[in-house]
Amino acid sequence: MANLLFFFLISVSQFLYATSNKSPEPFVVYLGSINSNKDENSYTLQASHLQMLSNIIPSEEKERVSLIHSYSNAFKGFSAMLTEEKAALLSGEDAVVSVFRDQHLQLHTTRSWDFIESELGLGSLKFHQRFPKDVIIGLVDTGIWPESPSFADAGMGEIPSRWKGVCMEGIDFKKSDCNKKLIGARYYGNQPSSIHLPSNGTKTTPQGSPRDDVGHGTHTASTAAGAMVLNASYYGLAHGAAKGGSPSSRLAMYKACSIGGCAGSAVLKAIDDAVSDGVDIISISIGMSSMFQSDFLSDPIAIGAFHANQKGVLVVCSGGNDGPDPYTVINAAPWILTVAASSIDRSFQSSIVLGNGNVIKGIGINFSNLTHSASYPLVFGGHAAAQGTPASEASNCYPGSLDSRKTKGKIIVCVDNDPTVTRKIKKLVAQDAQTKGLILIDEVEKGVAFDSGSYPFSEVGDKAGVQILKYINSTKNPVATILPTVDVNGYKPAPIVAYFSSRGPGGLTEGILKPDVMAPGVSILAAAIPSNEIGAVPDGKKPSNFGIKSGTSMACPHVTGAAAFIRSSHPRWSPSIIRSALMTTATAWSNIGKPLTNSSGANANLHDTGAGEISPMKALRPGLVYETTTEDYLYFLCYYGYKEQVISAMAGTKFSCPKNSSPELITNLNYPSISVARIDGTKNTVSVTRTVTNVGPGNSTYSVTVEAPSGFIVRVSPEKLAFSKRWMKASYQVSFDVKGASKGYGFGSLTWSDGAHIVRSGFAVNVL
Repeated sequence: MANLLFFFLISVSQFLYATSNKSPEPFVVYLGSINSNKDENSYTLQASHLQMLSNIIPSEEKERVSLIHSYSNAFKGFSAMLTEEKAALLSGEDAVVSVFRDQHLQLHTTRSWDFIESELGLGSLKFHQRFPKDVIIGLVDTGIWPESPSFADAGMGEIPSRWKGVCMEGIDFKKSDCNKKLIGARYYGNQPSSIHLPSNGTKTTPQGSPRDDVGHGTHTASTAAGAMVLNASYYGLAHGAAKGGSPSSRLAMYKACSIGGCAGSAVLKAIDDAVSDGVDIISISIGMSSMFQSDFLSDPIAIGAFHANQKGVLVVCSGGNDGPDPYTVINAAPWILTVAASSIDRSFQSSIVLGNGNVIKGIGINFSNLTHSASYPLVFGGHAAAQGTPASEASNCYPGSLDSRKTKGKIIVCVDNDPTVTRKIKKLVAQDAQTKGLILIDEVEKGVAFDSGSYPFSEVGDKAGVQILKYINSTKNPVATILPTVDVNGYKPAPIVAYFSSRGPGGLTEGILKPDVMAPGVSILAAAIPSNEIGAVPDGKKPSNFGIKSGTSMACPHVTGAAAFIRSSHPRWSPSIIRSALMTTATAWSNIGKPLTNSSGANANLHDTGAGEISPMKALRPGLVYETTTEDYLYFLCYYGYKEQVISAMAGTKFSCPKNSSPELITNLNYPSISVARIDGTKNTVSVTRTVTNVGPGNSTYSVTVEAPSGFIVRVSPEKLAFSKRWMKASYQVSFDVKGASKGYGFGSLTWSDGAHIVRSGFAVNVL
């Protein structure tokens, strides 16, 4: 613990030093939208960026006039090494929208599609092959492993002529590694040597490669649009046919991340390039920590996504892994489709056999050689503490806390009372103490299988943990064994909200209900890079082409694949229509026909699940949709409090805000869900307006039903909407009277139906 505190203090002091001295740091300078009325091409914009930088740097320091990235396709701006003083000077320029430090973003780290298709009663996606095969998905991630069978292009037609991207070569990546499935690959350096003034020589090429050396990007890409691979498995586990949500779609990888995370400036450049290259959907399974959220104009993903949306490109983002606390959801701008994570109906069972004959069904992925025929001494970590170490630290498997003379050859039982010590660290500590295996008691993480490779490992909840500890205390010579993992399908209930999935309401505004939808993100099988880690590959096996990962990172590409599936059937639908279709058709029920629950077994609410688990087949024919336009988003920025000059720069044209702009009006954004940030329960009634568009048959009439929490009086006017033709619009108003309601958030829904379509919108109302 002392070591952890020491390193924390060192890190803090380094941070304070870095932010207080006058040495240059990477900053992003955002200049707004491309003005189509002016002669602004990438070359002239790049030159103007260099000139702007040159104007603030003294002549004796001209060698520092260089850009890390220049943004000149979907929006204007650049990133460069600046002191705080120079950054402040630039922020005062009329042409500058915002200047912010280049932020460090985090990676948000097969039966899942079968579960979505059939186990929830949603039909089959197999007939999608008849749809056009020209949807292009761009992923901003850690790169790609092109040799994976998930990226084979057998049966795919010619690359769409509208594609303008490239396949960049690198030290271990050739142009021939791209094909008709993987049609593009870029990578980004983040050193300030990419672009210089002409007098300093020609532009240099960033060092690196589009190849994935982490595994994150390969996994997400195959989840979204991987080709069908028969007999896929992870060393025999999760055996079956692996495929992405839209196997007919094309993939383009934009490598902006490494094992240490992602530079915000590189992510922004990747989005800028992806839009210019011609992608239809961008999938981003990364984001900043919920503890350090920036406003919308200091968030590189929010800025890039806004301009992608402007150009008709849907951006799907993971909501973060900081759950289950509220106010942790990120990537929550209203122009982003924000995704929460859920489980599927499969578990990885690693049974524990106690000496008294009891068998406890734990969770974990291990490929050990232990069997029923031999048992090993069982010891609790707190009883095996090293000299001078508190029992509480040993019971948590802290580094250096165990006495190997007391643990050698034994199976150790540890608890998880301290989230700073991860399961991987506990495993390494146990191995270092020469134990035979590890049983971890952890109520929170028990539902997300930890991969321990060949080392025997199993994880149980508190109830089973009490059984194990009682057994240890009941005999002088407790023994046990941990069996290798088997996978169990048909688990119920499912889906369940993953404990790690970040929750709403949004930290920047509660006027938009986030996350938007939920999708599988627990123990997902998808393509992997070959592993050379000692102990990760079972004895006698070759590295697997597939891996099992968990996180909202894994949920995000499920929604991306579903969106591509819808786009292939409805190529003219806007990003907001596709989002609306996924939201209003999502299911709020599990595979046992009961309301969705969270990992603790309690009923989940809309801040946990968003609209619910995606139902791609239903989303093909949503009946009615809520279309949110760029103008709507600009009004949102007005209501949020940004100045007209800034909003006009983002719009690329003169834009005027309503005179009565205020944060309370955000709730009136034409969004598929409703969130009222605050309402006085003693006197106020709040009314909200929405407009729907008929994308179903003409001559249809929809009636509304309302589900409201106790104490709420919710009225909808009118109660019926009649449409005489497709693409006809109609508006309605919802009023919330909460005089009899309890304080805090209340959740409910309103559902429009014509007998054939069900259009459900959730609402969250905060009663003060």
